[in-house]
Parts: sequence; C-alpha cells; structure tokens
Amino acid sequence: MTPRLVSDAERLAGELGGDSGVVKGPLKGYHHETYVLCPPGGTRMVKVREPRARILWFDRRCFRSEEQLLRALHGHISRIPDILDVEGMELQGFIEGRTVGRRLPWDRRVPDTVFDQIVELFREMALITPDTLSRLKVERRCGDTDRADEGDCDGFLERLIAFSEERIFEENRARYGGLFDELGVTGESFALLRKRVSGLKQRPFCLLHADLHRENLIVDAGGRLWTIDWELAMLGDPLYDLATHLHLMRYPADQERRMTRAWCEVVERVRPGGSRGWQDDLPLILDFKKAQSVFTDVIRGAQSLLVRDGTAFNWAGLPLAALKLRKVLENAAEPLGLRGVPGHSQITGALVSWHRTREAERSDGPREDRNYL
Repeated sequence: MTPRLVSDAERLAGELGGDSGVVKGPLKGYHHETYVLCPPGGTRMVKVREPRARILWFDRRCFRSEEQLLRALHGHISRIPDILDVEGMELQGFIEGRTVGRRLPWDRRVPDTVFDQIVELFREMALITPDTLSRLKVERRCGDTDRADEGDCDGFLERLIAFSEERIFEENRARYGGLFDELGVTGESFALLRKRVSGLKQRPFCLLHADLHRENLIVDAGGRLWTIDWELAMLGDPLYDLATHLHLMRYPADQERRMTRAWCEVVERVRPGGSRGWQDDLPLILDFKKAQSVFTDVIRGAQSLLVRDGTAFNWAGLPLAALKLRKVLENAAEPLGLRGVPGHSQITGALVSWHRTREAERSDGPREDRNYL
C-alpha cells in the first residue's frame, strides 16, 4: 500500500500537539488545510494551517500578514481571533462555536441577535481609517501605485476589475480560454463591464473585511458573533463591503433591504459620507460582484470535475456543475453584455470539450503550469 502523504501543516500540528495530539483536522476550507490543537501546557486551542496545493487565489491581498492585522485590530474590532505565540510562531486562536452557515443554510433568514451584531461589526470597521492602520504600523503588500486615492471609489473598483482581468482571466487563458469562449465570455466583456459600473460617487475609505459570508461568522455558546478569516481584508470603499456581504449572504429580499438601511444609518453616523450615493452605486457594485463570480466560478467549476489529482474526470458531477454555471452566467449576463446565455446542454458540452482538449494536451507530454496564482 502506498504510504499516505502528510502535509507540512499536519506534521507541524502533530509536533506542536505533543501527547495531546491533533484535536481536529483537516477542517473544511477552500484555501487552506487547517488543523486545530492545544499545545502542551496551554489552555487555548490554536489553528495550524497552510495554503492548499495548486489552489487558485482569486482575490487581491492588501495586508502583508493576517496575523499582524488581527493583532492591530484588537481593541478596535470586537470578537476576532487572538494571536498566540507558540514556539516562536504566531498562530490564531480557534473560535469554538458554529458558523452561521451551519446553523442557517443559504437563503435563510438571520436571527435579529446575529443581524444586529453584523451591523455593529460594520460600525466598528467604518471607524478604522487608512490613517488608523498606518498609526498601528500594519504593513501593506500592495504598492502605492496600486492603491486608489482616498475616497476615489471609481479608482478602487477599477483596480479590482483590473485584477480580475489580468490575474484571473488573462493569466489562466491558456488553460481555460477555450471554455470561456464557448460560454460567450471574452476579453471584450471587461470593456463592457467597465462602461456599466463607472461613475461611482466619492466616499471616505475605511477597513473592509471583503469576505463576510455565513461561513466566516461564528456564533459561540453564549450567542456572541465572532468574525474570522480576515485574509482578504482591505482599505477602500465602504459600500463595496456591503455589496460583497449582500452578494455572499443571500438574505431573503426583505432582510437584504433591512440590512442596507441599517448599514447606511450606522456607517453615516460614524463616517459621514460613507453611504453617499448608495442608491445609485450599490446596484453597480453588485453588478461587478456578479461579473466577478463568472471569472472565478467558471474556473472552479471546471476544476471541481477533476478527481484523483486531476487524472480523472467526474462525469457524474457534470450536470450539477453545468447547472451552477448557468445560474452564474444568467446573473451576470447584463453586466458583462452577454449576447445570450448558453443552455444547460451547451454548458455541459463546453465543459466536456474543455476536458477533452486538456486530455489531448496531457497526452502530448508534461508541460510547465504557470497558471496558478
């Protein structure tokens, strides 16, 4: 029998755990392989994690270190993971509880006790300005030329569009370009998207979580809400954080309207001008989020059909993958200016064609893969 490969994260967790062993792992998560343990002599459980191999990263990183950011945010943001020093390493404390997604599946109403705490989180983030993080000496990983000027929400969104175009679409075109073409998504789609979402009002920048969905919100035994996974946090247009949250949370329609009103009220109170022009701009940013989903979900949908380390194709999963992609394309048809949304059979055929092209390339011999971010 071939011995099971052990990842660096699993090996390190075992070493740090000592006789206590690994408490949990690997935890469910797309980007990281994560283990939870209690170091010998410790009273708190911590997380050991590493990026999963050959995973595409679809989002810009603003801060050099998530752990450094979390240290700085203590005292400013309620209920975020502690950072513990374990044998010279900075490890995040493990938050015990259940994610909102586990308690409440997508599209389900969020209880008022959770809803109100999300609103309070938005209030706390709106108070944290670029100057605040500069004073706290939080290092940025993006250069000055890659940052929009304070309040330039148009420039902020343009940098996100450019990232999707350059780092997701163009850099992966050699592998997925044929699939995008068959689905009607081309380089011209970005020009149409830019035209549609341009002209955002100016709003003062603040801290954004940028990934606030049900799996990143944890409710503990006392009903308190904790926010995890700050890796995609950035500084920018506060309305972008609301749009991302609404896009990912899938609130019922009436609760989405209520969250929008509550967000506007609390943000405007602590950061005057933070909700300026939301009636016009929120639909535009939501259009960007729908379009962004196409570029990420087409690639992820294709990848999801590869099994056994990419050596086999999951034919049984093909109908569901095609169904999901059709919904994503339908949602983004207007923002991307798609002339028509391919039907289920067309999408299925496009995925099969992509697989066969990939197999033909594999049979020609190994080639270096430069498409992973």
